[in-house]
Amino acid sequence: MDHVPVVGAGARHPAGRLMAAPSPGDTAGATLTGADGRGPRIRVNQLGCLPGVPAHATLVTDAREPLPWTLERDGAVLARGMTSPRGHDASAGLDVHTIDMGPVDVEADGLTIRADGATSDPFAIRGDLYVGLARDAVRFFHLQRSGVEIGPEVVGEQYARPAGHVAGSPYGGDTRVPCLPAGHAVTADGVDLYDGWTDDHVLDVSGGWYDAGDQGKYVVNGGIAAAQLMGACEWVGAAVELPPGLERALRDEARWELEWLLRMQVPAGQRYAGLAHHKVADERWTPIPTLPHEDPQPRHLHRPSTAAALNLAAAAAQGARVFAAEDPEFATRLLAAARSAHAAALRHPDLLAPNTNVLANGGSGPYDDTDLEDEWYWAAVELYLATGDEQQLDALRANGCHVGGPVDVFADIDWQRVGGLARLHLALVPSWLPQADADAVRASVVDAADAILAVQAAQPFGHPYAPPDGRYDWGSNGLLLNQLTVLGAAWALTGEARHRDGLAQGMDYVLGRNALGISYVTGHGARSAHHQHSRWYAHQADPSLPCPPPGSLSGGPNSATPDPVSAALVAGLPAQQCYVDDIGAYGVNELTINWNAPLAQVSALLSGVLTPRRQPAPAAAPTRRPTHG
Repeated sequence: MDHVPVVGAGARHPAGRLMAAPSPGDTAGATLTGADGRGPRIRVNQLGCLPGVPAHATLVTDAREPLPWTLERDGAVLARGMTSPRGHDASAGLDVHTIDMGPVDVEADGLTIRADGATSDPFAIRGDLYVGLARDAVRFFHLQRSGVEIGPEVVGEQYARPAGHVAGSPYGGDTRVPCLPAGHAVTADGVDLYDGWTDDHVLDVSGGWYDAGDQGKYVVNGGIAAAQLMGACEWVGAAVELPPGLERALRDEARWELEWLLRMQVPAGQRYAGLAHHKVADERWTPIPTLPHEDPQPRHLHRPSTAAALNLAAAAAQGARVFAAEDPEFATRLLAAARSAHAAALRHPDLLAPNTNVLANGGSGPYDDTDLEDEWYWAAVELYLATGDEQQLDALRANGCHVGGPVDVFADIDWQRVGGLARLHLALVPSWLPQADADAVRASVVDAADAILAVQAAQPFGHPYAPPDGRYDWGSNGLLLNQLTVLGAAWALTGEARHRDGLAQGMDYVLGRNALGISYVTGHGARSAHHQHSRWYAHQADPSLPCPPPGSLSGGPNSATPDPVSAALVAGLPAQQCYVDDIGAYGVNELTINWNAPLAQVSALLSGVLTPRRQPAPAAAPTRRPTHG
């Protein structure tokens, strides 16, 4: 994730970088900025609705009384009703009504809603509404691959590119990366963030996914992203029939990242053997645009961290389960790496990654984290689910993230807060968990989902993201989608329609039912974000390059507006308006693997939620311990 300013034409970053201006006549950023916008006053999910699932919309109006609405197709009225005035929505800065259409059992394209002299974007009601989105959201990961040529057959000629960071690249790419030299992480006031650390080993850390709009690769972000793709195989695939080919794509992408995670482990005989290097990244930030194969910067392995080791342990243990049947040898290798990483973390329990943003131009995001209780919980859960080890059961029971502990694990699940992800897996994956424990874990998921539904019911735009202070955080769309994973998990456990309906309604916000009336997913919706911060999907900076591919999620509104572009255009606006679709607006408009992962998981679940594979039920315990490992 890029945390260094990328500034507009004519203004220079303190380190001297100049970003190209937007293409002449390119007004996409302007059309997606400001609540008055250019879109209809009726905000809808621009893809549409699922048949038989309650459908909703939001009308921007200052009317104080209910207004009539109609659902129409080709001039014919299919349904009608009255709006519900909701007053002023502070998060949007708008006066609004809601439109609740109830379940609509027709399947049709070209539908519109009319009310108060306004007409919505056209949308569809179809059972296969999310199939294309699910495939595109997963294909995004293939296009983020490092170390392999991307051919035109993946998405099209415009996205084809040579392999990046391979042996023929400058400095050997990622095939022989040295450790960061001593003294390269010293701040302006002389503080060495790595306490003089360096090491003499050189690793092949090729492969994996580029993390975001830059070419860095980070274990803690790769870990959660791979875990959520595997979750789409492991528990989503158990609950619904996934579209043809989707599970194979999910497995292939997860394996690509797992292979890279294994390469990031510190080899035997070294000071921090068994831990994982926190990241591999450029020495300095590269400009926009820079394609991966053109990256001129030297690359370094950064100091290992306890957090990276625990991410490796958790993701690899999950992979040992997911790949056990199709590739026992790979599963055995994953479980061995998971155990050695966990053992190394126990030997070095407080080796924290520092905030490298304080360096003048560090070339990579810090992904720093000072509280690892959730990472310890996640590693214990995944190792227990993979092995049934009673010591791991004791460890997860004693952790503050477990049921009854002080940590609210379902608040703001992301790379830095993985306790909720662990709890979902403990609830959903078959295991040897004693019945009383299993009942408590599953009940905690359902209770959390019901609390999310209560938050959602209070929001006129129907989304389950409402921070107590009213300020939206970095990656608010990713945080929202992770709340939807909790609703999806509750549905998989209970089969209750309220969780399914909340899941579908929450996706409405991402796809257009929001203050700006835009879809935050490229290529999906009448007006979608398409200038996300990226060094190679950089059409706004270089018209010869493409916009981000279909299925790319923008991070979304961020009240802090931490980059110069969003600070100049939307700082101080209501939370939902703190967004601009501009390549330089990295604080509100970056794309990253950890935000696209819950998008892939939720859209995969919605692609099959109307035809569940089995009756939702608590996971049954296996009859014997796994044989791999």
